[in-house]
Amino acid sequence: MFEKLRNAFSVAVKSFGDKELKEKDIDEVLFELEIALLESDVATEVIDALKDDLKKQLIGATVNKDKIAEVVKQELRKSISNMFDVAGTVDILSNIQKKKDKGEPYIISFMGINGTGKTTTIAKIANLLRENKYSVVIAAADTYRAGAIEQIGEHGKRLNIKVISQNYGSDPAAVARDAVLYSKSHKIDCILIDTAGRMQTSKNLMDQISKINKVVNPDLKLFVGDSLAGNDTVSQAREFHNYTKFDGAILTKSDADARGGAAISIVKVTSSPILYLGIGQEYKDLKSFDKDVFLETLFGPAEIIESVQKKVLEPKVELKPEPKVELKPEPKLN
Repeated sequence: MFEKLRNAFSVAVKSFGDKELKEKDIDEVLFELEIALLESDVATEVIDALKDDLKKQLIGATVNKDKIAEVVKQELRKSISNMFDVAGTVDILSNIQKKKDKGEPYIISFMGINGTGKTTTIAKIANLLRENKYSVVIAAADTYRAGAIEQIGEHGKRLNIKVISQNYGSDPAAVARDAVLYSKSHKIDCILIDTAGRMQTSKNLMDQISKINKVVNPDLKLFVGDSLAGNDTVSQAREFHNYTKFDGAILTKSDADARGGAAISIVKVTSSPILYLGIGQEYKDLKSFDKDVFLETLFGPAEIIESVQKKVLEPKVELKPEPKVELKPEPKLN
């Protein structure tokens, strides 16, 4: 996974190792890095942040020439790591347990456009929860796309999970509300709401998601994006987040993603964490996103390297002359 992004960083690191740390040379390498990252579907906000961080660290720094490449690698790793730290994370299983202890169902709504693997991802999450001994119900609130109710219903049959649905054209918010009422009366632990896949540019359809969220007030709102769609996925995430302020994202088809830019970009532009990666078509093909594993994939194992040292001129200290001490003559003894 993420081969193209890994190569982009690797080439930049090597280029820095071949040059002196002068501003002109740094700008040349940063330009090369920018082009490589754009080709890897990294958003411009991420590229600008990485360039700014590197420039601040390297201009005026003193680094042994044979350590420049490793220092650059460390600084890139640190910048990306900070982006993930700012976004934070969400422990879904722990949060479900907290609501269960209160006797309340935990509500998760899913959003994203058609073709991203959203419905299959919901089934994977349902399977994950069932494996962790939590009861689940699915709300088939995609009442627009032909076959959507049957599709989620088939997953429900395979997983032996109840699916709440109405007729096509029904109010999606009403379907979600029915699922909440069913869950409360049957003491179900978690509700998964499948919303209609829609283009992020359709205001009317985006408003439907907002309505669902207002009616049932989900505990967690998740965006499902296709890793292979690159910058399109980032644009979708940005637009959905503007409307709904989702809490996290799941990236599908990550096992086939050679570029890898979408993961960093979504985290940066939405300040929301990547929670899971879809890595296949089976229900078990869902793994938690691990920041450290992601960074190791891009940069290799973390190494302890001396931080860059800035040239700092120490202020001159003026020494004041010591005051003269006049010695009084000793008194004469008679």
